[in-house]
Amino acid sequence: MCLAMPGRVIEIVDAAKRIGRVEVFGTPRLANLAMLDDVAPGDWVLLQVGFAVEKIDEASARETMRLMEELGEQFERELTAAAGEAGEA
Repeated sequence: MCLAMPGRVIEIVDAAKRIGRVEVFGTPRLANLAMLDDVAPGDWVLLQVGFAVEKIDEASARETMRLMEELGEQFERELTAAAGEAGEA
């Protein structure tokens, strides 16, 4: 299963090669923007293995990030619970 991450384009690094810097959860990453037309700084995109595969609106991006953070928190709680159970054995 592949998971696309929402990110905001912060700059175009190489216009000829269609490479941009995209901020994903606060971390800037280089991404290939060639699959999308008319991508500019400030746009929100979905990144999958370094490629921007879809342009999305800010509300969708923020909702996706919220859900991903929620899933991460739940995973951390489950890990902590499992570690506690292993320590009790």
